[in-house]
Amino acid sequence: MQNTRLSKLLQFLEAEPNDSFILYALATEYNAINDTKNAFHYYLKLIDEHPSYVGTYYHLGKLYEKENLKQEAVSIYQQGMLMAKTKRDMHAFSELQGAYHVAAGLDYEDD
Repeated sequence: MQNTRLSKLLQFLEAEPNDSFILYALATEYNAINDTKNAFHYYLKLIDEHPSYVGTYYHLGKLYEKENLKQEAVSIYQQGMLMAKTKRDMHAFSELQGAYHVAAGLDYEDD
């Protein structure tokens, strides 16, 4: 049985197939139920069709990390940092930078 939120989101998508928030919500919902194939599909669709939707980069990067695709995660974090800078969204930039540092192995403490 498909969950109610997912069913509702798919109905919304039929009515508004290019709505970035609905695409993001679908990706997030699929990710939450561990349907990585569909989560990747919707996150990547967002990157392709709505590259300025900055929140996508962080969550797609985390999904790449979860799937042990570290290089892809690092790359997507870098893309996200560039987009966040372009949009002057320094909060998103800071979160993406932190995730990037961890994924790239740059998160170290001074001894």
